[in-house]
Amino acid sequence: MRSIHFSLLLLSTFTNECFSQESWKAEVLKQPPPEAVAPEIRSVLGDQGFRILDEQGKTHAEIWLRRAIPSSDKPGEPKGAVQFPFLKEGELLGSLQFATEGHDYRDQSITKGVYTMRYGLQPVNGDHLGVSTYRDYSLLLPASKDRTLVAPARKQLEERSAESAGTSHPAVFIMLMAPEGASKTAASIVRDEEKDTWSVVLPLTLTVKGQSESIVHPVRLVIDGAAQP
Repeated sequence: MRSIHFSLLLLSTFTNECFSQESWKAEVLKQPPPEAVAPEIRSVLGDQGFRILDEQGKTHAEIWLRRAIPSSDKPGEPKGAVQFPFLKEGELLGSLQFATEGHDYRDQSITKGVYTMRYGLQPVNGDHLGVSTYRDYSLLLPASKDRTLVAPARKQLEERSAESAGTSHPAVFIMLMAPEGASKTAASIVRDEEKDTWSVVLPLTLTVKGQSESIVHPVRLVIDGAAQP
């Protein structure tokens, strides 16, 4: 089964990947986040988002990124298996609305609706061997259950995320580095022939501790394709 999941991947290491305007498309969505998002969270999201269209031209998902994501440092090289050590676990990244049923990286079904997106790290245990080289991921939480900006503790974060999938496992989307040379303003679509995935590249805006100016850090989100066994 094909799935909708989000991950940031290292484009420069895959020669079979390319920017493409065919099939899946991304466009600017000139409307505010859904009313289902809690007021405190809505207040920090952008006034417009991004609409993801599938190969039939139908809306599959809509994403609103946080206007400024707190960062402890400037983005740099990964530190071991963690690519985003400057992000706090549980930090709010944005909000997502599925126009139809979606699926996470484990191919768990995600009901049509509105969710928040938060940063997390995979536990270091045997359950996640081979899932990804890196531990970074984003989790979906039901918007109705995620009402404040305060980053939840890991256990609470995972339990609330599991409610998005209706299982005992969080709804997780692997996060990796963005493609080299990605636009810092416009969305683009990337195709990975070998992994049979379509991805959208979107700009995250980071507010770095101790610096007055924010940094735009593009990210890659896999929007179509299942994790290979």
